[in-house]
Amino acid sequence: MSTLDALSEDEQFVVRTVREFVDKEVKPVVQELEHSNTYPEALIEQMKRLGIYGLAIPEEYGGNPVSMPCFVLVTEELSRGWMSLAGAMGSHTVVAKLLVHFGTEEQKRRYLPQMATGKLRATMALTEPGGGSDLQAMRTTARRDADGGYLVGGSKTWITNSRRAGLIALMCKTDPGASPAHKGISILLAEHGPGLTVSRDLPKLGYKGVETCELAFDDYRCPADAVLGGVEGKGFGQMMKGLETGRLQVAARALGVGRAALEDSLAYAQEREAFGKPIWQHQSIGHYLADMATSLTAARQLTLHAAREAEAGRRVDMEAGMAKLFASETGMQIALNAVRIHGGYGYSTEFDVERYFRDAPLMIVGEGTNEIQKNVIAAQLVKRGGIEA
Repeated sequence: MSTLDALSEDEQFVVRTVREFVDKEVKPVVQELEHSNTYPEALIEQMKRLGIYGLAIPEEYGGNPVSMPCFVLVTEELSRGWMSLAGAMGSHTVVAKLLVHFGTEEQKRRYLPQMATGKLRATMALTEPGGGSDLQAMRTTARRDADGGYLVGGSKTWITNSRRAGLIALMCKTDPGASPAHKGISILLAEHGPGLTVSRDLPKLGYKGVETCELAFDDYRCPADAVLGGVEGKGFGQMMKGLETGRLQVAARALGVGRAALEDSLAYAQEREAFGKPIWQHQSIGHYLADMATSLTAARQLTLHAAREAEAGRRVDMEAGMAKLFASETGMQIALNAVRIHGGYGYSTEFDVERYFRDAPLMIVGEGTNEIQKNVIAAQLVKRGGIEA
């Protein structure tokens, strides 16, 4: 049974279309773009035309929505070609989901139609310097001004797509004195303007092409209606729901990197000969391939399980955390094994294997570190009384 068999015919067509795009348009140019750290403008434009930016947006707002399992498989295909492309639509999709679930009708009509076409791209700003995964400890604040709007002060870091995203879901404290702290957190729908500075591009091991920057807010003004959902103090819960989608997306990225590493390794192991036979016939190499394929299949099924639970409308912070944890660790191990199989060529920038090895660690630390995922999983296990409760 193919992984696609569980999807409708329309959704199978969507995944196959993205797969064809990756094979024909992405793979021939990815090495040049990666090594020059060039923003993939032409590929992004093609992604817009394919409707990839509207996959989480309802038809009434101009989108072409797909199920969460389909979204996972589309993300895997993009990441198989170049993980940076999946990153270029990942946070955009989370913001789209936030608007769909929590936005006011005016907010939805203002932003979603433009987001569906990719004309307006979105990102989210959570992490702060020195803050990491402790979101409740954030220092970015938004205080009311005389006109009823907000003046924002603070900084964010590791914000992907921050130069090119016209909309930023900004997590900040609208009531710094609230107890518990999460009750004072809101999400502001911020656009570029005076008081917002996008500073340097952060140097990265991998994840090339797409910019990741620092944001500085200095008396940046947001109108009163910029609060997601129109009510202050709901931002922490809203973002935790959004991160369920984000973690599934990161898990799918890891699947794509792992799959690319496995496919390249399988092809190489059949072509390369040592001691008079293809190297896959040497038990050590054959066992690497067997382990890589087995763990990748398990990671995909775990991720699709979490995606199906999300599609059914259930809370999936534990399931998405499990998927992100296992898929990212699996992707990293597969990338390492791919280097082993390729030998010296795996260390060469002329082969894609070294890129997989540089990209894979991002999924371990991104969207909440794997250590945080284990905390979430353990807490939910106790709260639910086990896996099946």
